[in-house]
Amino acid sequence: MTVSVCVPEDVPELVKSAGGLFSEDAGRHDPRMDLGWPDREGAAYYAELVDDPDCLCLLAGGGHLIGRMRPPIDLRPGAVTAVLESMRVGPAHRRSGVGAELVAAFFDWAREKGANEITVTAYAANEGALAFYRAQGFRPFEVRLAREA
Repeated sequence: MTVSVCVPEDVPELVKSAGGLFSEDAGRHDPRMDLGWPDREGAAYYAELVDDPDCLCLLAGGGHLIGRMRPPIDLRPGAVTAVLESMRVGPAHRRSGVGAELVAAFFDWAREKGANEITVTAYAANEGALAFYRAQGFRPFEVRLAREA
């Protein structure tokens, strides 16, 4: 499988994959998520990311990976963090190694950018995503708890 860095002409494919992620993941795990956001806002959002040198947009296996560098914050000045913001592999390519290839490319990019920490967020109820990220070397660091008001 070929992992490719996105160019502006790839933005529609990014939007399509993001829409799939929203419906497959957030649609199952977050009743307050705006599932129409990718169709309304995605083109402008992803076009900006594709042109940002501190962001990485990859395509492979009918899916995508979006990563970005975050500047250090005052509370953690030694942390140079790369964030795996969004990732999806198309249904026909799941469990084929594409996800691991996307993540490996992201890790390489993050190291080249000077990251000393890489983070990802997943829904607590998405056991498949959590198992996948653990298999890629991620470990729990913080837990966000929520409740109805």
